[in-house]
Amino acid sequence: MSLPSVSDYSLLEKIGSGSYATVYKAFKKDGCREVVAIKCVDKSSLSKSAVDNIVTEISLLKILRHENIVEMRDFFWNEGHIYIVMEYCDGGDLSSFIKRRHKLPEKVCRRFLQQLALALRYLRVNNVCHMDLKPQNLLLARRPQLTLKVGDFGFAQYLSNSEQKFAIRGSPLYMAPEILLKHKYDALVDLWSVGVIMYECLFGKAPYSSVSFQELAEKIKDCRPIELPKGSHVSPECKDLLMSLLRHDPRQRITFDEFFAHDFLDLAYAPTKENYEKAVELIQKAVKMDAEKNSKEAFHLYCEALRYFIPIVTSETDFKRKENLRSRINDYIKRAETLKASCTGTSDDKDKCVPVEHKGNSIQRTSSLNEPSFVHHELRTLSKSTTSMADGLEIGDVAELYLAEGNYALALEKFHYCLGILVPLLGKEPPGRRRDLLHKQIQIWMKEAESTKGLLATKDIEESVQRTSDTSIEQCTMQ
Repeated sequence: MSLPSVSDYSLLEKIGSGSYATVYKAFKKDGCREVVAIKCVDKSSLSKSAVDNIVTEISLLKILRHENIVEMRDFFWNEGHIYIVMEYCDGGDLSSFIKRRHKLPEKVCRRFLQQLALALRYLRVNNVCHMDLKPQNLLLARRPQLTLKVGDFGFAQYLSNSEQKFAIRGSPLYMAPEILLKHKYDALVDLWSVGVIMYECLFGKAPYSSVSFQELAEKIKDCRPIELPKGSHVSPECKDLLMSLLRHDPRQRITFDEFFAHDFLDLAYAPTKENYEKAVELIQKAVKMDAEKNSKEAFHLYCEALRYFIPIVTSETDFKRKENLRSRINDYIKRAETLKASCTGTSDDKDKCVPVEHKGNSIQRTSSLNEPSFVHHELRTLSKSTTSMADGLEIGDVAELYLAEGNYALALEKFHYCLGILVPLLGKEPPGRRRDLLHKQIQIWMKEAESTKGLLATKDIEESVQRTSDTSIEQCTMQ
């Protein structure tokens, strides 16, 4: 079958099709010969609603500009067709990516979800609801690194949280229950679709995989419980996000703000250009503090910079740039470790622990990463009348010991545990010296917990070293 003729472009091959449009790979005939994707819409097959969708899609794509959204380069029309010229994504779509691998490791899933979340956050700022999120509409560009891009805005709408619609939109398998059951709905329908996509990434199939639309509708109508496949394992954070997204009642579903702030996504430290710039700025401040002999502040700044740098280097696919970044980051890691050792009074020997004295059942510190010991001792003395506060402080001491000896996973666990006890107590504590000291100690341990996260993230560097360069595009990028 011959390819259609399009002015100014040479069509190379058909790469996709829908109910009223066909997508072709093409290149521009001028000197740059840029490769693009052209969506050719047959005007004769369009209903009034389809025309409205096309108009909305073009109007949206004219203003939407984001790294994780497929960019429209141009649009034009003739008597028979409407042509939408898009950037070409050479990695296919997420559906094909999943099918080739059957299911994706959790870290790969997290990276894709991060990129999808960045796109959705941008759409929320512009008050846009996609309405048809599914793996087939999430395209992958391989260069300069594997990047997920949201495409096909044919069902997208301007939609605020207060507005509610009734029209059936989207693909049944990824459609929120409130749409399929013809209930009122709002922008939260996109988050249900994200949950189905996430489930498919992790387990290779949708949670309500069905042989017919009728079977799917019955499962939705009956609110069949969504369960993880037998024998599967995901982290608690991953499971929490997944189940928070896949709640049938939109009133109980996770909100957009909660989604963007979820620990599993760790969106604040996603490998973006903006976060690279933040990391560089933090390193500059760390070097300055280091030169001024402010070891404690320099340590925390190096650790904070590492939280930004580690995802960036592990997602980098250019081998030379990756090696340069890794070399620099290794220097920052070594310097942070040296500063930690000097602040806690430990040597470079990671098998040694911070010096302690055991008195009764409590641990007495002889040094602290952040605060003179007499302040801590005063708080310990004042907390004796409150058993839970004393327990929380002791757990915090243990967290510092683990941090000093380099056991970052346990250190972080203990920091979270002690803060979970102390923060609620602070809210109930009356004004006075004890409250002031408790507030100060909580701030210190919050800062140490964040620094611990930075050091814990360095394990990803060790993992990436073991990967071979020939798989870097599809594996190293996403780990």
